[in-house]
Amino acid sequence: MNTLCPVALITGSAHRLGAATASRLHQRGWKVLIHHRSRPQQAADLAAKLNQARADSARVLQADLSVADEVTRLAADATSAWNRLDAVVNNASAFFPTATPKATPDDWSALMDTNLRAPFFLVQACLPTLQASRGNIVNLIDIYSERPLADHPLYCASKAGLAALTKSWARELAPHVRVNGVSPGAILWPEGDAPISPDYQQGILAKTPLARTGTPDDIAGAVTFLICDAPFITGQILAVDGGRSLNM
Repeated sequence: MNTLCPVALITGSAHRLGAATASRLHQRGWKVLIHHRSRPQQAADLAAKLNQARADSARVLQADLSVADEVTRLAADATSAWNRLDAVVNNASAFFPTATPKATPDDWSALMDTNLRAPFFLVQACLPTLQASRGNIVNLIDIYSERPLADHPLYCASKAGLAALTKSWARELAPHVRVNGVSPGAILWPEGDAPISPDYQQGILAKTPLARTGTPDDIAGAVTFLICDAPFITGQILAVDGGRSLNM
């Protein structure tokens, strides 16, 4: 039997922007599927927190989105968790520099498979369930999809492809499924192997009219608006960047 609560799958939602989005949708009465690749403890902690507020309202799913078979399995797990699916948020993303003279086929695969291939085939596998629920899709893009970042051609291309896919889907999947995008500016600086220098950070902030970075909740609020409060919006990509894209 289908649950009466709508269900959202948010990829890459064990931490950062994805976790904020899962929490915001949960506050709006949604059940959430918290996907992670390699953060089991963070995912479990978030699910426990949400389930404490409302029993059996959050579950954890694991998959490596760079592996095609795992994307298919994730879709099956998501659609069977509560026997319905009302929204997919393609938030998970890989990000690292790939200057053209040094980029490798493995770099191409790492970025394109996670950032573009996985969203396409995840939605393809979830599509019958989304159509049945008249659901919607929100893709997390990037302001660099339109104004590329130096030394990141593959990342920028993957996000530009996701932007194009967003608009293509909005036409193709209407009227049963709405599709939109959110394009963050400076929200959280990258972690791990792609650090941003303090001088570069200050340069970005100097070109941001609101003169600050955003917060994960800024992005979560935009995603939640598109899912919950915008029934006549489809095919749009909302820049949430403090005005940064005006000065790029």
